[in-house]
Amino acid sequence: MNETKSIRLADDDASGKCAGCHVATDQIIDLAFAFQPIVDTRTGVAYAHEALVRGPNGESAASVLAQVDDANRYHFDQRCRTVAIEQAASLNMSGYLSINFMPNAVYQPEACIRSTFEAADKFQFASDRIIFETVEGESIISRSHLVEIFRTYRRFGFQTAIDDFGAGYSGLTLLAEFQPDLIKLDMELVRGIDTDSVRQSIARGVLSMCRDLGIRVIAEGIETCGERDFFVAHGVSLMQGYLFAKPAFRSLPMPTENWQVG
Repeated sequence: MNETKSIRLADDDASGKCAGCHVATDQIIDLAFAFQPIVDTRTGVAYAHEALVRGPNGESAASVLAQVDDANRYHFDQRCRTVAIEQAASLNMSGYLSINFMPNAVYQPEACIRSTFEAADKFQFASDRIIFETVEGESIISRSHLVEIFRTYRRFGFQTAIDDFGAGYSGLTLLAEFQPDLIKLDMELVRGIDTDSVRQSIARGVLSMCRDLGIRVIAEGIETCGERDFFVAHGVSLMQGYLFAKPAFRSLPMPTENWQVG
């Protein structure tokens, strides 16, 4: 991602639009989505599906995100939400839809969320089945602004999630200011956790803290039965990773039988 400039919040004008709406851009980025389930290992059913951006023919997320800059970031973020909702509705998705959003593209949360409601209404997808999670790897230029976005989205009835918890900005300081519905453990913490005593100690501390705060944990990047079994043994039922299903372009993959603990 290109480095972003400082966000200046602007009051709504008579049309109810914020500063981002007035940024002109002729660059429309073609995109579509792959979906990966977040599996509830108690039932084997997808609790949610994360919408992962791709090019129109399945090109990588990196190739799409490389086209995003200051001039089109707002419109790209808004288009991602609309297209994700449209595709989820067309696939008759049950459970929740998890949408990654770009905090640096949200100028005023109340104004920028309007297109999300419009898309949910247009495609008849219940807005209370949407989870907003932060984009992996985006450099957040204002933590206080991110907290305000999260609080506004919760007030509007959306679930909220902190992605990559334990990496970069997604740490304890952010959690002290806002307690989301969900956190997704960083994959670097999950990898090989069943054989790594240091990672186990860190994870147990995070899980204990989340229980005290009433936050549900998603173990992301699960690739082995050993990783799965560690989290099951420690009370985590929501998991995501190749062990259960790889992302499927424009479709909803069925979770494998690997959600069952042997």
